[in-house]
Amino acid sequence: MRFSVLIILLVGALLAAVPAKAQTFDPKYPVCMHVYGTLMGERMDCLFVSLEQCGMSASGLPASCIVNPYYVGPGPRQRRPHRQ
Repeated sequence: MRFSVLIILLVGALLAAVPAKAQTFDPKYPVCMHVYGTLMGERMDCLFVSLEQCGMSASGLPASCIVNPYYVGPGPRQRRPHRQ
């Protein structure tokens, strides 16, 4: 009995020690800049509308631009009611 409780507590402690990872991609923008390294901090900035825009921002930084895999695109256009 004690052994099983000890195993359960050990497994729980190991699972609690692993940090949770939140979604790092903003689905509103099609391009993300992945900044890496300890100097600037590892992060994902998803706020670019084109690869060219991202490339200009990433110039000179330890970063690369990627296509956002979670981009949802623009929403459906709302049709205006036809007036008679």
